Amino acid sequence: MAEATLIISSKNYSSWSLRGYLLAKLSGLDFEEQVVDPTDASAREELLLRSSSILVPALIHDGFSIWDTLAIAEYLNELKPKAHMFPADKQARARCRSISGEMHSGFSALRSTLPMNIRAFRPGFVIWSSAQTDIDRILLIWRECLATWKGPYLMGDRLTVADAMYAPVVLRFMSYDVKLEGVCAAYSQQILKWPALGEWIAAAKSEREEVEELEVEF
Repeated sequence: MAEATLIISSKNYSSWSLRGYLLAKLSGLDFEEQVVDPTDASAREELLLRSSSILVPALIHDGFSIWDTLAIAEYLNELKPKAHMFPADKQARARCRSISGEMHSGFSALRSTLPMNIRAFRPGFVIWSSAQTDIDRILLIWRECLATWKGPYLMGDRLTVADAMYAPVVLRFMSYDVKLEGVCAAYSQQILKWPALGEWIAAAKSEREEVEELEVEF
């Protein structure tokens, strides 16, 4: 029997489910997945960004439920300290939390106009100016982190919470043909080599369910 249960939604569409999954994998926690049907009304509203409720991801451990991705990250960090989910250096740890928090609460234009859809590829996709502002900010964060902590990951030579938080952005950039150069392109390729992410992508491509509104070309 698994040590914990991670409640998630669609692997193709749910970026927050992906973050929870990557965090759990990063911690080394033995967990099983419980998938909420994306056609369920409440799950659907959340995928379409029309609900403020936090349905997924949720981690159930020892009969105790933790929701909200950052809360899950902090809980797992305390539960599995040897996983070093946050950097050891005080300043790096603070920056990791800062940029993770920024992803958690910001970039609304990117979320609404470039919704996650792993199965999609839209070459030449026209990006609105508000979403481009979000993209520019994300790329600045990546460049600053990679310059400061020397890569190949955002906080140095090992994966951290920050990489789990920004991994879905890498997939969005692929789906919507966002052109990357230099260290940002190299970072994206490095993240795509993460075995846990590869497992998720393969599962997403095999899903049959579709959310019609997220398949529309716009």
